[in-house]
Amino acid sequence: MLAVQAQDFGQALWAVGSRVNGSTRQRVLAALDSAEVVRSAPVRGTLHFVRPADLRWMLGLTAERMIKSASRRLAELDLDQRTLHRARDVASEALAGGMALSRDEFLDTLDRSGLSTSGQRGYHIIWYLAQTQLVCWGPADRSQQALVLLDDWAPDDSPRPDREEALRWFALRYFTGHGPARLQDFTWWSKLTLADAKVGLAQARSELVEYVYDGASYWALPGVTEPDPMAGGGLLLAGYDEYILGYQDRAPSLPPEYASRIRLAKNGVFKPALLQDGRAVGTWRRNPRENMADIAPFAESAISGTEAFDGAITAYEHFLADEPHARKPRELNRTRG
Repeated sequence: MLAVQAQDFGQALWAVGSRVNGSTRQRVLAALDSAEVVRSAPVRGTLHFVRPADLRWMLGLTAERMIKSASRRLAELDLDQRTLHRARDVASEALAGGMALSRDEFLDTLDRSGLSTSGQRGYHIIWYLAQTQLVCWGPADRSQQALVLLDDWAPDDSPRPDREEALRWFALRYFTGHGPARLQDFTWWSKLTLADAKVGLAQARSELVEYVYDGASYWALPGVTEPDPMAGGGLLLAGYDEYILGYQDRAPSLPPEYASRIRLAKNGVFKPALLQDGRAVGTWRRNPRENMADIAPFAESAISGTEAFDGAITAYEHFLADEPHARKPRELNRTRG
């Protein structure tokens, strides 16, 4: 998948777990706590789960454009380079030596250093520090994650690809995890320039297969001639799931007449979707009292029967089965030494 949308932490855990048979929430959290997977903002400037080694070359391709596109908002918040460099110094000192701070603790640290985090300043400071590869989200902290220094939490000494090779990796990994997909989907998802996206596809083309449908070219790994495994039977997709959100054109998985039921335009939220035979046919939500899922089809005629989702609901219940009602967070390193 290369990267999985993770702005909603709880839903993102299920986005990973739903793709691994027999997975549990605790196993996904363990992968995060061990830094096997980290959470940062390498794609579209939004939070994603990604491997540490991939995070660095991805940000090397995307961060400069994302920061430039945010320059007007940063200026509105009076976050000039001097202020952001000061925030970088404060963060480096506060998180040195393997320290981990919750978001509130980190913002309090900035405030006490004289850097106001009022309004949206705190959010944008953290975002900037993530874009510049200083911080990432680390150990689980109750229902969220604590902030850590990327190089302390997930050191990586593997060789960095040059720009052309990084673009090849970007394209190949996207079409591996999302194919069949179009060049336009890759460009939208990555927010690369069209020119860079074309370079990446050209470099990866020999490892991909082109499928032409309705006059458009779709790219995927060789052998992808059957429907995606995600398309069979009834499934519970996470909110913001890549199966829907990972494409510019979502019509193949999200019928246009139901698009507003999944994506709430006022706040940009993508609700968890019911998927049957590859198409969204309803929504669902977690029932915290029963630790299970309640399903809500768009119309009874849109599904062949709720029994089609029995297996999906059972899988979700298994995912939550080893989760205590109040998970004890991993002890965070908040003292030196």
